[in-house]
Amino acid sequence: MLCAISRFKRVNMNLLRTLVAAAFAVGLTASPALADPPRDADRAFRATKEGRSMPLPQIKRRVLPIIGDDIAVDLGPELRGDTYRLKYITKDGRVVWVDVDAATGRIKRRSN
Repeated sequence: MLCAISRFKRVNMNLLRTLVAAAFAVGLTASPALADPPRDADRAFRATKEGRSMPLPQIKRRVLPIIGDDIAVDLGPELRGDTYRLKYITKDGRVVWVDVDAATGRIKRRSN
């Protein structure tokens, strides 16, 4: 009887070890799939560091004189491929989008 109980405990421990190892392995393989995608700021920083993009403050200094003084709020940029999309709200409440080439700072398009 004592031998049967000992054998039962050994089988349960082996099963427990196998389940813990399997759960650990699944956790390791699923981690990269659950990672957050790169944010615009991360991509912009990387592009600037690699020389593919001008720094954002430099781009904004080029764009603001062209847009004028009617900007009330800067909603922040998005980086889409090789284009910054700058978003502003004017003093009269209109939303203005300005697409700027990230490498040259040239304005590609402006909404009114």
